[in-house]
Amino acid sequence: MEHLDVLVVGAGISGIGAGYHLQTLSSDRSYAILEGRNDLGGTWDLFRYPGVRSDSDMHTLGYAFQPWTEAKSIADGPSILAYLRATAAEHGIDRRIRFGHQVTQAEWSSEDATWTVTAERTDLGETVTLTCSYLFMCSGYYSYKGGYTPELPGRDRFAGEVVHPQGWPEDLDHEDARVVVIGSGATAMTLVPALAETARHVTMLQRSPTYVASRPDHDAVANRLRRVLPDRWAYAITRWKNVRLQELIYRKTRTEPGKVKEKLLGMVRTELGDDYDVDTHFTPTYDPWDQRLCLVPNSDLFAAIRSGRASVVTDQIETFTEDGIALRSGEELEADIIVTATGLQLVTLGEMDFVLDGEPVDFSRTWTYKGLAYSDVPNLASSFGYVNASWTLRADLTCTYVCRLLNHMAATGTDQCTPRLRPADRSMPERPWIDDFSAGYMQRMMPLLPKQGDRVPWVSTQSYTQDKKLLRRSPVDDGVMQFTSSRVSATAS
Repeated sequence: MEHLDVLVVGAGISGIGAGYHLQTLSSDRSYAILEGRNDLGGTWDLFRYPGVRSDSDMHTLGYAFQPWTEAKSIADGPSILAYLRATAAEHGIDRRIRFGHQVTQAEWSSEDATWTVTAERTDLGETVTLTCSYLFMCSGYYSYKGGYTPELPGRDRFAGEVVHPQGWPEDLDHEDARVVVIGSGATAMTLVPALAETARHVTMLQRSPTYVASRPDHDAVANRLRRVLPDRWAYAITRWKNVRLQELIYRKTRTEPGKVKEKLLGMVRTELGDDYDVDTHFTPTYDPWDQRLCLVPNSDLFAAIRSGRASVVTDQIETFTEDGIALRSGEELEADIIVTATGLQLVTLGEMDFVLDGEPVDFSRTWTYKGLAYSDVPNLASSFGYVNASWTLRADLTCTYVCRLLNHMAATGTDQCTPRLRPADRSMPERPWIDDFSAGYMQRMMPLLPKQGDRVPWVSTQSYTQDKKLLRRSPVDDGVMQFTSSRVSATAS
């Protein structure tokens, strides 16, 4: 049976970043990346709907070690995928990826200090087993099998086509079609202006509004800096600027939510005019960043609405009909195509089973350690980004921490690292793994995730500044992460 020092699960943004950090900071460790699909890129290979893009700028969604050099800072999906492929090829990470390996189970043995990992070869239809000393989960937080769609009454009555963005058909013809997009999140905000370019009309049907902000898809500062500085310097400065700006805006939403709300709604009124019903269609009941703020690059959504090719309806679905959707208000929306942009089906740690010395692991009964490991679960970390900033910012920090951990074990001759509650920690009040964030897709996931405490290191901060101290600078041997050796245990017995 093949053994590797580290197995990484997932070859998306997190997994490619893990590969770079492992071979750079822990180069004495062997590693492989197991990817269930047939290509790298994760989200950016999976999603193919019209207009697919990031709502995070590429100077922070990109890696710290790999400058983004394109003119657009708000990039489309194919450009992001090209960046990931180029990064993996340049650093030889693509040669470490084993495609068609859908991991189904990981079983830990304390006696051997080893994870036994089982994967289904989707290309060959057979099962393979590998072992590793450390398991690094980089598989994201949603199911790749299909998106989330709530119960929609009468759906079978509709004579047209119903599609979810996660499974967008390549041959779907929406030219001159009447399209209804159900949802008000980032996917809906992206789809509506993209579809409106060729559809007869696109209606965004939302149950409740979302905060939106328009900004250019080019970063003028970054583009100017690149003319006078090397790409790496220009990128680092822009990344620092954008991180600070993200943190400033988020902090303002916590300390002065009323002012931020007034500013955001004022921008919408400027775009759509005083006669537009901003109160109904763009004024949420919650404060800014209680749920994720949606980006509208170059005001494309507002332009589509002003042109008459798109509209927003705020109402609830009574039932699907043969010709469209009947609403609670009595109005009916006629449609040829209905898009259910209703979110992702969230999962915990890659839709696989974990077993610890013969006992199944229930992660909801554990406590999060620094937002990346789990109480009493050895030699395991998972990469999860920010809900209020770019995913990769935290992924980079997590990778750095994992390498520090591996290097410490090598230096001390230990082979197990397990976060354990101190006696004083056992009475900690329980908090959700992600606090102060009311988005429905995250609330559905909270019961599956570990608890968060009220003290370091049992926290998931959602703050880049705090995480830099916690993951990059604080001691690895902090009295909570326990380092032991199975060899010592075996000798003692």
